[in-house]
Amino acid sequence: MKIKKMNIEGEGLNRFFGPLESRIMDILWSSEALSIKEVQSILNQESPISINTVMTVMNRLLDKGLLTKVMTGTGRTRAAKFSPLQSREQFLTEQTKEVSQGLIQEYGSLVVNHMIDALDDVDPEVIARLERKLNDIKHGKKQ
Repeated sequence: MKIKKMNIEGEGLNRFFGPLESRIMDILWSSEALSIKEVQSILNQESPISINTVMTVMNRLLDKGLLTKVMTGTGRTRAAKFSPLQSREQFLTEQTKEVSQGLIQEYGSLVVNHMIDALDDVDPEVIARLERKLNDIKHGKKQ
């Protein structure tokens, strides 16, 4: 799934989602499948929110291909349970790869130079992985 817009001024999940979408995804990533009412109940502990607002946002996340919905129960106890289609890690890996590839395609060496400049504050293991990857590229190895 491809996120159509990214908020470069946001932080964490708020780069990819609106604040309520981000919070709902956070809740669902740290839980089993939940109903709209269960998510609303969790959000309500932080600040009052209407069930209709939660339902609208969760259905939009479903329409965007981020959630799956399964019907549970029978008769009067029938309920829809929602869960993410990807883990948080899978989602972030896919989205950050998409963003970085897009930036490199559009801005080429300018973006690569900025990324290299940003390595000053990076974990040494990241630099070691980068060195291995560059060495593989130099020697014609694909991963």
